[in-house]
Amino acid sequence: MLDVKFIRENLKAVKENVHARSVGNADPDAVLSLNQRRVELIQQVEGLRKERNENAQKMKGQRPQEERAPLIARGKELKEELASLEVELGTVENDLNRELKNIPNMTHPDVPIGGEEDAKELERMGKLPEFDFEPKDHLALGKELDLIDFESAADLSGSRFYFLKNEAALLELALINYAMTVTTRYGYAPHLTPDLARPAILEAIGFNPRGEETQVYNVEGHDLCLIGTAEITLGGMLAGKIVRKEELPIRLGGFSHCFRTEAGTHGRESRGLYRVHQFSKVEMFAFATPEGSEELHTEMLEIEKEIYNGLEVPFRVVETATGDLGAPAYRKFDIEAWMPSRNNYGEVTSTSNCTEYQSRKLNIRYRNDENQTQFVHTLNGTAVAVPRAIIAILENHQNPDGSVTIPKALRPFMGERERIGK
Repeated sequence: MLDVKFIRENLKAVKENVHARSVGNADPDAVLSLNQRRVELIQQVEGLRKERNENAQKMKGQRPQEERAPLIARGKELKEELASLEVELGTVENDLNRELKNIPNMTHPDVPIGGEEDAKELERMGKLPEFDFEPKDHLALGKELDLIDFESAADLSGSRFYFLKNEAALLELALINYAMTVTTRYGYAPHLTPDLARPAILEAIGFNPRGEETQVYNVEGHDLCLIGTAEITLGGMLAGKIVRKEELPIRLGGFSHCFRTEAGTHGRESRGLYRVHQFSKVEMFAFATPEGSEELHTEMLEIEKEIYNGLEVPFRVVETATGDLGAPAYRKFDIEAWMPSRNNYGEVTSTSNCTEYQSRKLNIRYRNDENQTQFVHTLNGTAVAVPRAIIAILENHQNPDGSVTIPKALRPFMGERERIGK
């Protein structure tokens, strides 16, 4: 979240940013008003507590009844006044935190203004496939090659669940190993993270674990949620910690299962593996100094490009426009892979620089050269989201005989198999 002091000192810029990002429920004026009331209440509470302590001191020792009676009466009044003010203070602080969560991060000056259609294409890589036969979508290929089973999974768990079978199961494991190998080479320490986290960590990272619009599965009877990305668990690892500047940047790579309700997502482009309730993903996460975060953001994007070039899948790099940025992101790049069944590109990775938006809530700091504590910058990037990578591989590498060629980069992780056939 943003600092209240920053909002107060940059109110015009914050309001312009809220407008550019089309965040209708963000109200910077309400934040400042609630914060002012919070300061007033804290001062009143502290004043009454001081008076209460002084009153208690006066009651010690031997005093005539006529002197003790007014002190006892005042003590009761102070107790009631304090209780009332503390309740109001709690309400105001809850309201302030709610309003602060609605204020998005500031935005990099190079980010295009607008919505999804205003995203800026930065480059294209790879040659689009040219088929001399009628290409099939990943659903047809998955069925004919006995790779994906949606029907059995629907009976077992409901819609948007699936079984990966045979070579597709090996393909998932190969993608995970491949992504871990690449990211580890760049210094991203490999982690296998928990698939559950506390709601407070999800909120700090920028997810809404409660309410009608949540995309999060909650575990009934426990203060835990199923995570939607390892960004949550990797980011939460250092919550409340102070690190040395010499340790930064800290690069982490994480494998996790991911769970998302995907409420309200329908249509042809969401079919099959593109939007599912459970999937596997390898994520990059980093903690950096403010002056080093933009360079690290570029590094993450270059790693994502290397991974998809290695998968021999054509793709484009897109800079997300203001209206399509999530609240924590200062700047975000997407890689969209070519998907022949769409005759278009589909998002397969994203990488975001969240500056100190997440670390302020998580209270992750470092000591700068003046030995003062300062919030770190946090960054995240998808190495491989397995189902969407499988879509791109099956559809781009299909052959006239119905088989699929396995990308060379994955073959060492699949027993040197070269093709998936019937």
